[in-house]
Amino acid sequence: MKIAFIGLGNMGGGMAANLAKAGHDVKAFDLSAEALARAKEAGCEPFDTVSAAVADAEAVITMLPNGAIVKSVYTSEVIGKAPKGALLIDSSTIDVATLREVAALAGDAGYPMVDAPVSGGVAAAAGGNLTFMVGGSDEAFAAAQPVLEPMAKAVIHAGAIGAGQVAKMCNNMLLAIHMIGTCEALKMAERAGLEPQKFFEISSKSTGYCWSLNDYTPAPGVGAASPADNGYAGGFASALMLKDLRLAMDGAAHAGAKVPMGEHAKAIYEAFVDSGNGGLDFGAIFTTL
Repeated sequence: MKIAFIGLGNMGGGMAANLAKAGHDVKAFDLSAEALARAKEAGCEPFDTVSAAVADAEAVITMLPNGAIVKSVYTSEVIGKAPKGALLIDSSTIDVATLREVAALAGDAGYPMVDAPVSGGVAAAAGGNLTFMVGGSDEAFAAAQPVLEPMAKAVIHAGAIGAGQVAKMCNNMLLAIHMIGTCEALKMAERAGLEPQKFFEISSKSTGYCWSLNDYTPAPGVGAASPADNGYAGGFASALMLKDLRLAMDGAAHAGAKVPMGEHAKAIYEAFVDSGNGGLDFGAIFTTL
């Protein structure tokens, strides 16, 4: 397929490369010349503007920083510029209201659209092992699934348009809570005289099992390899986790849901990011205990 990929950051760059590796004709755009150069090396065709990249695309995928940018890109450079009927896939993590507004505008103009945010991080994006949580009609999901599969270990239809974003905000709220708890348990074990590696060996095979402990251990030199072993560089930035937690709290407020642990996790990451740590991996909460 001819696929336009807009947004080649830490996640998007690896995703676009996997589409090219799978044999798709990937037309890439990013504001960063370095990102475009990497995309070209990975087999993508770079473009100077979004409208040029989407001009003959059968599908358009966006991976952008926030809802305002998503809305601006779709309304000014995708809708009406891509061929009518092209499938639109937004894999950004944004608020549900903006996503549904953009999808409605796209639908009115003759474009099917799905929201398809991802879970898995930078390594999974590079390795083609992301989990896509997809919101949209049955027909749009069926069209999107083969496009997403080269980038994925799982492509799951979450429900109607916007359901993917709901799944993402709930998932990342849970992840933040797990990570904070994992950091606290590891540090408490150490302070109480139990070697952190021994605690990992025990808890990772007990009821304390979770992804943050087993697969992304936030203590340096303990358990699974993670950004903790590299000074918390790379991985999933704390500033991005805070962004996702704020989206989750807004979503909870609109849904009338009580999320006290989510609120507390947001406050913890807010203080951490406000102290100048936004660029560190979200497991760096371990260093504050």
